[in-house]
Amino acid sequence: MFRRPVLQVFHQFVRRESEVATSLVLERSLNRVQLLGRVGQDPVMRQVEGKNPVTIFSLATNEMWRSGESEAYQMGDVSQKTTWHRISVFRPGLRDVAYQYVKKGSRIYVEGKVDYGEYTDKNNVRRQATTIIADNIIFLSDQTKEKA
Repeated sequence: MFRRPVLQVFHQFVRRESEVATSLVLERSLNRVQLLGRVGQDPVMRQVEGKNPVTIFSLATNEMWRSGESEAYQMGDVSQKTTWHRISVFRPGLRDVAYQYVKKGSRIYVEGKVDYGEYTDKNNVRRQATTIIADNIIFLSDQTKEKA
């Protein structure tokens, strides 16, 4: 089995100043997102003329922290912030599975990339939108269970 030296692999990811001056070097970059949360709405499938369909849904993630002077477990108030993410699924197989099985309240794990785009709304105003383009979805539960 052939293994490349560590230095050779390192050079694929890092551009040195001397290399920049002498030639164009393509460097690698990374745009990855991992989210674990609950679905906020049932998915919708949309299709614009001449483009592939897309399944879209929202996902809530929560951040919790303790406020107060003491860091002890039972001291201080617990604060929580919910962040909503717009998830878009373009991959044909995954798009259809997401549309059929993702439901409001489901706990899921999403892997993908961040996409920043612009669109013009119905009032002809340019808006910016941040979307997570999903590459993978893992279902962790059916839905939140209501306690009797």
